[in-house]
Amino acid sequence: MAGRIRNEDIALVRERSPIDGVIGEYLQLRSAGGGNLKGLCPFHDEKSPSFNVTPARGLWYCFGCGVGGDVIKFVQEIDHLTFSEAVERLAAKAGIQLRYEEGGFTPRQDGGQRARLIEAHKAAAEYFAERLAAPDGAIGRKFLSERGFELADASRFGVGFAPREWEGLVRHLRGRGFADRELIMGGLAKEGRRGPMDRFRGRLVWPVRDLGGDVIGFGARRLYDDDDGPKYLNTPETPLFHKSNVLYGADLAKKEIARSRQAVVVEGYTDVMACHLSGVPTAVATCGTSFGDEHIKILRRLLMDQDEFRGEVIFTFDGDSAGQKAALRAFADEQKFVTQTFVAVQPDGLDPCDLRIRHGEAAVRDLVASRTPLFEFAVRSTIEQHDLNTAEGRLAALDAAAPVVARIKDRSLRHMYAVNLDRWLGIMDEQFVLRRVRELSAREQGQNGRRGQRPHPQAQQAPAPAPERPAYDPRDPEVRAERELLKFAVQRPGMLGPVFDGFPGDVFLAPPHAAEWIGRLRETAANDQVRDMITQLGVEPLLVAPEAEDRYAVALLARIQERQVNKQIADVKSKLGRLNPAEQAEEYGKLFGDLVALEQQRRMLREGGLGSQ
Repeated sequence: MAGRIRNEDIALVRERSPIDGVIGEYLQLRSAGGGNLKGLCPFHDEKSPSFNVTPARGLWYCFGCGVGGDVIKFVQEIDHLTFSEAVERLAAKAGIQLRYEEGGFTPRQDGGQRARLIEAHKAAAEYFAERLAAPDGAIGRKFLSERGFELADASRFGVGFAPREWEGLVRHLRGRGFADRELIMGGLAKEGRRGPMDRFRGRLVWPVRDLGGDVIGFGARRLYDDDDGPKYLNTPETPLFHKSNVLYGADLAKKEIARSRQAVVVEGYTDVMACHLSGVPTAVATCGTSFGDEHIKILRRLLMDQDEFRGEVIFTFDGDSAGQKAALRAFADEQKFVTQTFVAVQPDGLDPCDLRIRHGEAAVRDLVASRTPLFEFAVRSTIEQHDLNTAEGRLAALDAAAPVVARIKDRSLRHMYAVNLDRWLGIMDEQFVLRRVRELSAREQGQNGRRGQRPHPQAQQAPAPAPERPAYDPRDPEVRAERELLKFAVQRPGMLGPVFDGFPGDVFLAPPHAAEWIGRLRETAANDQVRDMITQLGVEPLLVAPEAEDRYAVALLARIQERQVNKQIADVKSKLGRLNPAEQAEEYGKLFGDLVALEQQRRMLREGGLGSQ
């Protein structure tokens, strides 16, 4: 087993891995001015972007959750890797051959668990793609052809064929140096009576990739009539594949989603293919599970979902009852988005793949264009379950639909849909319907409030301690001036010179600023707390235009120097007060001279500083 990666290779990986490019694979970044970029943090849920990237310094920091670092740290956090695994992954993408301390260019034999599983999946995807073109792959090619896909389309999406063999893939991957335990851990094989056997056999196979483009799992469709397995078989939960936070096609769609501020959610692999080939390149699909919270977070980051009037998420469902139920489930998650949400349902029940076959690619584009607001779809679907030809039916429909309207959080939008509800029901008593919706809305808010107020069983025994308050006010102008000066020390150290280096720690008011952080910075900041502080200071924009930086740095230095001089003046005055001028004339005179010099120094500093404030 090789040792640690050489420092010069780690530095080369940082240099060859543009931080905005790497992070941009996972979330949309927009200019925040001054060369900085902003996006929605991938490490916590937020409505407005607080995740900052500074490409010029190779740093990122989230002011919402307090996490930050360089490009290696980001890959560690986003993919749950060790430091070495993150370096190896970035090196592989940048085409860098790493050297290890024991010598040579041979990477570690284990290569890191995730890296090994990624390589195994890549080899498996290549194997399946090759077998699709083989004679026994004819049944897979026929399936694709019947659905309007050519071999070039299959190649574009990496579609392959798993032969009807017990150990075809297992033998192939063993020959590539992978161990049986790795194949089972990655979900590529499963335990049989005589050892590992292929998980996917006699099926058409779609590789599922993460946002970085690495294959992390597969979805497989049954092809043979005598196959008694499920119609669709997906990779189980593995260290790579977690179906609740994977979207098929997101690696292909992410750039267009960011550009057009639109995401189209479909139900299957062939639907994603049909949409992309029809001119809807923002289509994605879940992998063997219903659309949920983690999927929402992925789309929000790709959309930079912060403006309800700019982006849109469009759900497409089959026109049957199951599709309508799926749409109503989506309604429950609608208000977790900031942007507008829509539903596109084909009246004849055709999904995008079948629609493309029967009516052409333009019909798929028309389906997406004919979207209906999700609120409207949810209300109308509820109404349609009742007979509106009778007064009893209309009242029953009102009682069923009013709670749906009442769950709309936006008060103005709720009022508009209540008005529409009266019109759709034909009751012709707008105030009656509005009153009913208000009653239900108040009732629901009251129930939520009571649920939110329910104490924990141990709450009375052990009340939660009040959160600690900082021993300083971050809004204090003096503290803010300190922070600006420290930002200059990190971002523009050449402007401060020896004056800053000579500051004692006690000149700073804020405890985090008073740490011996500059010394630790020279020692590569071995302390995590200091590293976080330096990262913040390196990412946070300076509050001055570039052309004024020199003058601003001098003024900040003067301001902090003045504080130091004030302290010295107070100390000298205190000593003078304790002396007898007649009996201790020499010492008194010396201190008085020091006081005059300090007062003169303070006047000069005030003239060059930011003002006493």
